[in-house]
Amino acid sequence: MIALEEWAEIRRLHRAEGVSIKEIARRLGLARNTVRAALRADGPPRRERGPRGSSVDRVEPQIRALLAEHPTMPATVIAERIGWDRSLTVLKDRVRVLRPLFAPPDPADRIEYLPGEVAQCDLWFPPTPVPVGAGVGRVLPVLAMTCGYSRVTGAVMIPSRKAGDILAGMWQIIGGWGRSPRTLVWDREAAIGGTGRLTAEAAAFAGTLGVRIRLAPARDPESKGLVERRNGYFETSFLPGRDFTSPGDFNAQLSSWLIERANARHLRSIGTTPIARWETDRASMVALPPLAPPVGLRGRVRLARDYYVRVDGNDYSVDPRVIGRFVDWTASPARVTVSCADQVVATHKRVWTSGATITDPAHQATAKALRAQVATARADRRTRSHADGHVVAIRALPDYDALFGVDFDPHPDGLDHEPATTESTTEGNIG
Repeated sequence: MIALEEWAEIRRLHRAEGVSIKEIARRLGLARNTVRAALRADGPPRRERGPRGSSVDRVEPQIRALLAEHPTMPATVIAERIGWDRSLTVLKDRVRVLRPLFAPPDPADRIEYLPGEVAQCDLWFPPTPVPVGAGVGRVLPVLAMTCGYSRVTGAVMIPSRKAGDILAGMWQIIGGWGRSPRTLVWDREAAIGGTGRLTAEAAAFAGTLGVRIRLAPARDPESKGLVERRNGYFETSFLPGRDFTSPGDFNAQLSSWLIERANARHLRSIGTTPIARWETDRASMVALPPLAPPVGLRGRVRLARDYYVRVDGNDYSVDPRVIGRFVDWTASPARVTVSCADQVVATHKRVWTSGATITDPAHQATAKALRAQVATARADRRTRSHADGHVVAIRALPDYDALFGVDFDPHPDGLDHEPATTESTTEGNIG
């Protein structure tokens, strides 16, 4: 077989310069039949190698038998079962070719979304710790929501992945949109529906908005691929080269970047920018209710003597005048509020660190005044006074015994007499 370059030269000489077959054969040192075959060929010559043997060929029947019984068996387990002691790469390549013969295909359809129909929700954990105070940095979750029709994305960093904080983040994003998509898609996030059913907090949130929270099927990432791709876009286009001083600074930078970059870029999948589709998408969404849904962390506890309540690992002071009574606390991402009998008895800025103690100086002053009152009351109980105000000393009872010459010693002789028992008394009476 001639080389590709010789084939091309034969055709050039004959077609472009009109050189005869005999002369071409002489110039190139080829047989005339070879030249004729090159001119008659429909295409360039191709070298086709026959199948090369592989060390996996001898164990392929065993691989097929295992896959026929367990189509999803990993290649590493197959290697253990068949006693494979050579390179795993060639075995994995063969398993990758054979597995589709035994596992049914699982195609994923492309989904077309209607305006206002759906928003996909997910948590993204930026690998960069964000300062939260006292020189401490934490990797905090970022709630992301992407609308299906317009691809507009909203995102906000939240203090934790607890239900109250997640729902507070959702309400912040939806409140910024001014309307809510009709369906909110979540995966099996524990605080939303880790068991396959909505948690009470998530169900109350959806019911207040008048929308539906749909849980994606297990092991089906395509169900919320839009927001998953946005999370990857955050890591490659938002994080690099940025520094953050606090969660508030992170959210401010993220909000500006979403408006100026993420929601303004041209997307090939929709043929335009997300912001260009936003008004159509928003117009078909559900109007927000007159009352805000229940969001944030909540709790109820009887206030102890140290007049602090613990919220998400931090202690916040409360007015000590309600010690011993039940207090209700609520925590949004921004503030912690404590109330007793519908009266607010403490408000604090919420800290996003852990193990901190937050004290209001007014509460400390009130506690000091209350302790002084208690000390005064105890001192008053140790003295008595007449109606005119002068103090009457309280004497000890032995002083009165000495005054009246009373001696209550039951054994004046100094001997310790044993009391008579019931048996000895009875026997004496009988005698």
